[in-house]
Order: sequence, then C-alpha cells, then structure tokens
Amino acid sequence: MAAGKRLRVLGGALVLMIGGSAAAADLARLESVRIQALEGKTRVVLDLSAPTEHRLFTLASPPRAVIDLDLAEGRTLGALEASQGGVVRGVRTGIRARNGLRVVLDLDLQRRPTSFALDPSGNRGHRVVVDLPTPVEGEEPALIPPAPEPAPLRPFVVAIDAGHGGKDPGAIGSRGTREKDLTLAVARRLQQLVNAEPGMRAALTRADDRFLHLRDRIQIARDHDADLFLSIHADSYRDRRARGSSVFILSRKGASSEAARWLADRENAADLVGGATLNGVDREIQSVVLDMLQEHTISESWHFAQAILQRLGELGEVHKGDVERGGFVVLKSPDIPSVLVETAFLSNPAEERKLLDPAHQEHLARAMVEGLRSYAAARLPPPPVEPRLHVVRRGESLGRIAQRYSVSVGQLRTTNGIEGDILHVGAKLTIPGG
Repeated sequence: MAAGKRLRVLGGALVLMIGGSAAAADLARLESVRIQALEGKTRVVLDLSAPTEHRLFTLASPPRAVIDLDLAEGRTLGALEASQGGVVRGVRTGIRARNGLRVVLDLDLQRRPTSFALDPSGNRGHRVVVDLPTPVEGEEPALIPPAPEPAPLRPFVVAIDAGHGGKDPGAIGSRGTREKDLTLAVARRLQQLVNAEPGMRAALTRADDRFLHLRDRIQIARDHDADLFLSIHADSYRDRRARGSSVFILSRKGASSEAARWLADRENAADLVGGATLNGVDREIQSVVLDMLQEHTISESWHFAQAILQRLGELGEVHKGDVERGGFVVLKSPDIPSVLVETAFLSNPAEERKLLDPAHQEHLARAMVEGLRSYAAARLPPPPVEPRLHVVRRGESLGRIAQRYSVSVGQLRTTNGIEGDILHVGAKLTIPGG
C-alpha cells in the first residue's frame, strides 16, 4: 500500500484512510472511504474535506456503481479489497479530469443504488453516502436498465518540454553540438515511450526547432491539461571535468514570487483555486489557498524528481545525489508538478559524445519513463479487468465448467444468476475472478 494510506476495520466497517494535511475551504478532498454491511443494505460513505457535487450511475458486465466527484483533489487511492464490505467486492479510484475524481465500487451483482449528501455532524465532516440494497433470501436483486458506458477515464498527461529551440541554441559543445537538438531528440524518444504506457499520453511543448518563451511552455502544458511537466536540458560549466545528470524542482523562493504573480491576476488565481467558488473572497484567503496548492505541487514534484533521479543513477553517474532546487521559470506552474532534468554536461567532451549516441539517448528516455512509471503507479487506477466469458457447449455441466476455470459452482451460479443445474447450449457465462 502506498505511503500515507492505511487500511483497517473499525466496528465491522472497512475503512481506507489517507494521510496528509487538511485542505483549505472550497478545495474538496476525498479523505476516506468507509464500507459497512448493515441489515438490508451495504452503506458506502465517502468522507470529504468540503462539500462537493457528485453523480451516481451503474455499469454492468461486471456490475459496478460509479460515483463522480466534482472539485475533489485529483489524487487516487489505488485499489483495495473489500472482503468485509457486504455486496462491495472492491474499491478503485481514478482521475476523471482536473480537480475531479471517480470512485468505482465493484459489486457482487447488479444493484440499484441510491445516494445523498450529508453536512457535518458530531465528529464527522461532509459526506456522500451510497446505499446498496441487499436482497432477502430468495428475492432477486433490484436490477437497473442497462446504461451506456461513460467516456473512458482521461489519460494521465505528461507534458515533455525540449529545452531551448529556434534562435536559442542553448549550450554548445566542443564539437559544435547544440543543446536544443539533443533535447528535442530525447524528448521525441520519451514521447514514444510514454504513449506506449497504458493510461498515459505525452504532449510535446515543441515538436520541431522553434523558439518558445518560457512561460509559453507552461501554458502549452496547461492547454493539454497536463498532470506532470518534464523539461529536458543538457548542462554546461566552465570546468570541463564536471559530469553527471541532475534533477531540479522549484525552490521555495521561486514559489513565493510566482504565487505573488498569480495573485496579481485575480482571474487566474480564482481559476486555480476553484473558479467562481472564490470570486469575491478576501485576497488573503486566496493567498492561503494558493500557498497550500503550491505546497502540494512542490511535494509532488519532489516525489516525481526523486523517482527520475534514482533511475538516472542506475544508468550512470549523477552530478549530485539529491534532488536540487532552482528558480527556473518552466518549473513555476502552481498546480502541475514540474521537474527539470539536466541529462549530462555538454561542456564535458566525454559526455558530449555519449549525448550524441542514439543508443544513449534511448537509455536516457527509458530511465525517465521508468521514473515516471514509478511515480504514477500509486496515482493511477489499475486497468479494468475484462471479464472472462464461456460459451456453453453441448454436454457441459456447471461442475465441469467450474473445474475448468478453478472456481466453485456456487460462484458460477451467483455471478450469472443461475438457479438449478440446467444450462442452455450457446449461453454465455461470466467467469468470476476474471
């Protein structure tokens, strides 16, 4: 289980808790999921740090209940087994859109859920409650009309920024190698690798040799609704012996100056911290909320940078063993975790030769995507499992089919709503656990 989360059973209820500091007003965050089997129903409670809109719908094959939360912090909880959760077999979460979260309840059978919101009461805060009926023995569960599949969850978008370009060549090596050419070559390789990752998509800030202002690079990432920003560079120093890779995130001083810049534009500031929900709110409160948002972004940037630095260290020498901090403009997005990678020292003749080698460029790109994969593993929902289907053939029995797939006859009956032992040739059975 990822750091900052803990799973335990309290009073017969399954509880997933998330560590971390409290969110400011109007920035709703999903804090825990509590599941409890009650008489006649299973109750799922989503504990929130602030009120938020929600939508509930169901899906079949396999049966699921889905809750979409608006303006909830886009942080996933991974997956958990709900063995004590009544009709709920498991819970998964995924990023639905910027500042949106989707909670998926895997159910034993298709059911007709209801939901409602609760205001704070006693020691409980804001909540969204979902009730799932448990049919009495011999009663068929309440089925719902088939619903169309919703649009798939949005991909995890990584903005890849090839440093320099156009009239800005960047550093130039002793062989005349231009930094702008190397960064674009590595960025293109990284783009291909990211696009091959399930659930991820890469967006280049530049795909050719063009000049971009530094803040335009941030805006391109925002236009693509990026979840991460990775800027690629090659270092240079007067001492030609300097060598190794470096990874940077934004310094605290740089973050403070950027917060002041964003707050100077009230429309931009309101967009960052919840849109119309903070329009007209005191500037000092907006400043506090923006500071908390940027603090979270810097923390996520550090985790992202640390994962990349570790993989680069496995590939070769690093200039320093720790993530470094700087005031680079391209790292100043208040709400997109951002990292700058200095791949090597172009001023070092040996490293210049390596950077010119396509095989080494590929190794660099693979090290970065491995770091990205490590960072995202705890933040992306697991890919949906396609159900296994079996078409009944002449002479087959429930016992034989169950033996073939290493499941019980009871599981086959429950999953497919079968009573008795009669099977019809050509019938499609869903195999549980597929």
